[in-house]
Amino acid sequence: MPEEHSERKGMSGGKLSRRAVIGAAAALAGAGLWGRGARAQGQGTLPGAIKSQDGLLTVELDAGLRPVTVAGQLVQLFAYGGRVPGPRLELKAGDTLRLRFVNRLKEPTNLHFHGLHVSPSGNADNIFLEVPPGATQDYEFQIPADHPAGTFWYHPHLHGLVAKQVFLGLSGLLIVRGALDEIPEVAAANEAFAVLKDFAIQGGQVPPPAPMDTVQGREGPVVTVNGKARERFVVPRGGLLRLRLLNASSSRFYHLRLENHPLYLIATDGGALSEPVELDTLLLAPGERAEVLIRGDRNPGSYRLLDLGYDRGVAGMGAFGGTRQAGTRVLAEIVYGEARRPALPLPERLLPVVPLENPVRTRRFVLGHGMQMGRGMVFMINGRIFSPQRVDTSVRLGEVEEWEIVNAGVMDHPFHLHTNPFQIVSRNGYPETVRAWKDVVLVRRGERVRIRVAFKDFPGKTVYHCHILDHEDLGMMGIIEFREGGV
Repeated sequence: MPEEHSERKGMSGGKLSRRAVIGAAAALAGAGLWGRGARAQGQGTLPGAIKSQDGLLTVELDAGLRPVTVAGQLVQLFAYGGRVPGPRLELKAGDTLRLRFVNRLKEPTNLHFHGLHVSPSGNADNIFLEVPPGATQDYEFQIPADHPAGTFWYHPHLHGLVAKQVFLGLSGLLIVRGALDEIPEVAAANEAFAVLKDFAIQGGQVPPPAPMDTVQGREGPVVTVNGKARERFVVPRGGLLRLRLLNASSSRFYHLRLENHPLYLIATDGGALSEPVELDTLLLAPGERAEVLIRGDRNPGSYRLLDLGYDRGVAGMGAFGGTRQAGTRVLAEIVYGEARRPALPLPERLLPVVPLENPVRTRRFVLGHGMQMGRGMVFMINGRIFSPQRVDTSVRLGEVEEWEIVNAGVMDHPFHLHTNPFQIVSRNGYPETVRAWKDVVLVRRGERVRIRVAFKDFPGKTVYHCHILDHEDLGMMGIIEFREGGV
């Protein structure tokens, strides 16, 4: 899990020393352009969610170059449905998503449904599909009936273009509703969404990156929440704010702290924790999500949500040219609203997180970098750069494995596995103290992290990779095959 050194405060007020865990369109009914559902295309759509009805979400979504206002500036960006971030899609476990995707860009692209436990094959979460300029691709899959509720997202995943297309704006939230939403205290909380995203803007355009930007992982000086330079959220006096956070940046980390308020973590990438965990700070690497509760139990007023800055290794690259290390910046304000009576307590319990059984095998993945003739700097897993013609790892469905991920490089790498979520077992040999479901784990330079994963349900091929997306495009990705027979 994402983590910073901190203290966990028990619900009774005592303290346990530990590493802190961290680590659109309007909702429319009626007929859309493609069966029953909603259309999310072009300008003029209202903020909000496109929600499933009667077990089905049918939507048309386009990607195109559009003038979009971010941080008060009109910029030509890549946008889903004319918006940055794109429309929020909401379904329930057991629902079917039927999405017609239109590529209005002048380059190929595709869609990845990040964090969903659905098929990686056919026209489901298949990142090997390529949608040419001007073409249409139909995506369709069912969310499993036992799928956890959580905060997921969609973004492009065409190798070689991923960092560029995400950096230029392509991302959107995908919410699965379920048991977590039905816990009384969570259901009664104010709900808000925060998509954290940085941009580089020059003369109303996004300038191309310098070669060293792609090596380090590109970052932009314009940092936004939901496309705004400073977002505003409301917590009732005596009530709770449920804030869902997504790091949709290509490379930037966010080290969050709320003035005079702890953050109560209730869910990570793959869904709910077993109980709230009190945090002083929350670190989100690219691709990570977190859900926190904020209590309106301080003096009424306005409190700043801060990004404290984080050195992910580029500041120490020396001869490689890295110098960046962001200082503190204000991302949003949390303001107190009307009083809620009676006051709303924190939930004492959330949902069970059952530990995975002992693994049948252990594998080791070493993350590193080097120079390659004709390509310059490349990023590797186990000494190899990505090849679309090579299966790097074959696993058997129905088995549990433990993976040791070792960072032998000079920069931090968030490691992402598609299709099957995992549990973090240990970090540098020290057991993880809070059990959670994850699909991205931060592996700092010099660290070794063990994760445990159960491969279930869906045969096919997909990938694991660094979620600093320039590093993925520069080779730090491997293909995994889920097989029903022997390995």
